[in-house]
Amino acid sequence: MRRRLTIGAAILVLGLVVAGAGAYAYYFSGLRSTPKALTLSKPSPAASTASGLAGAWTVTSGSKAEYRVSEVFVGTTSPHEAVADTSTMSGDMTVAGDATGYSVSSMTFTAGMADLHSVDSVAGRNVTQRDFVVQRQIEVSRYPTASFTATSAAVPLTVSTQKVDLSVPGKLTIHGVTKDVTASAQAQVVGDKIEVASNPSSPLVIDMTDYGITPPQVPFTKVDSRVTLAFDIFLTKSA
Repeated sequence: MRRRLTIGAAILVLGLVVAGAGAYAYYFSGLRSTPKALTLSKPSPAASTASGLAGAWTVTSGSKAEYRVSEVFVGTTSPHEAVADTSTMSGDMTVAGDATGYSVSSMTFTAGMADLHSVDSVAGRNVTQRDFVVQRQIEVSRYPTASFTATSAAVPLTVSTQKVDLSVPGKLTIHGVTKDVTASAQAQVVGDKIEVASNPSSPLVIDMTDYGITPPQVPFTKVDSRVTLAFDIFLTKSA
């Protein structure tokens, strides 16, 4: 009888060790991945064909916005970057031009917050469960969108033939709170579209608490309050 108890205890201990090792591998090892940040696409050399950039432009399909937040699992100091994006995008802008360059006015980009979904991965964990927590924290039912608006931005004439850097001061509204920000962006012409995306060398970082959002409380995970925002917007010329 004692031998059976000893064997049973040994099996139980072995099972706990294996389970613990598995949990460690799932949550604290390198078995996790994060997609690259949103940036300008890489069009073919012949892709820049749009002419007559002056006029009204409207956000079209292929556009995305994303957030990135650092989270640290209990028992480890190695951070994991949680990433979620949404392709529910709308907005428009007006472009005017002369011999010195182009100027953009009345720029508005809006993202649907209810459609944010996680795109990173952690082995053994359903990261989409995080989305429900995030939606609760940002009160999606009450604040279904986030938006960026700008009244003006200068654009070099060379945007017709190459990628250009932009500095766009504007107002960012999240969770019903509006703050002044300056977005570093890049723009290029891709076929009959204008593409505007975050500049990867100068990301837009905010603190969620400045927008009245409390960092999500997730079991066994510590979430940073700092959030990196990025976007990749395609616009077509309005008829």
